[in-house]
Amino acid sequence: MSGRAAMTLTPELVARVHRELPDPGPAVMKKEPMTDDDYRVLTGALMAARQAHEDVWLFAYGSLIWKPACEVDGQRVAHLHGWHRKFCLRMVRFRGTPDCPGLMMGLDRGGSCRGVVQRLPHGAGSVERLLRREISVKPPANVPRWVPVESEGKRLSALAFTVDHKSINYAGDHTLEETAAILARACGHWGSCAEYLMQTVAHLEDLGIHDRYLWKLQARVAALIAGEIEPVLPVVTDAV
Repeated sequence: MSGRAAMTLTPELVARVHRELPDPGPAVMKKEPMTDDDYRVLTGALMAARQAHEDVWLFAYGSLIWKPACEVDGQRVAHLHGWHRKFCLRMVRFRGTPDCPGLMMGLDRGGSCRGVVQRLPHGAGSVERLLRREISVKPPANVPRWVPVESEGKRLSALAFTVDHKSINYAGDHTLEETAAILARACGHWGSCAEYLMQTVAHLEDLGIHDRYLWKLQARVAALIAGEIEPVLPVVTDAV
């Protein structure tokens, strides 16, 4: 960790939110599941769109930093312009349920984002494994694309997952207080949203990346779980 104050969102608080839940399957997301052919076609299109003979890089900004989807050949801090982290993807599977949807981060248009680039040593094979982790239904809410990033004074083309505003899973804008209220409650078969936030903030801090918004968010989520403050709930809409 950096020399900053310790996080207030601790494993002990996160454990209060955790529940053992079964996987409800892709049908709960009200979309068509991806098939093996879909993954192969999408992998081929992405590989065809990159510059030949270039290394394959992934820009990771959240869970892919601390839980890679495939083998990576190291990672280093990188800066992405034109996109920013945002809790904007409504989740009724993985880290949420239909009766208590969660929010996951995506890359949304505007601003900038500090994360890491990871080299994928096995090319198309690594990309397909990555797609199978990040995309389960079609059309995806998290769209893979090549983006220019800066790392160690060099400009690289890296694969990144960016949100589709037209997706039924795009949650739009929430205040920090509304986002915290959702993250403090939601849990799915992969774990809780609070765990996702804690792990992401902790690993970013270890890398020397201090995201001020996420730091404030983890403090409020901690206070909510501890019962120190009352939640500010967003307007309820139908979960998708």
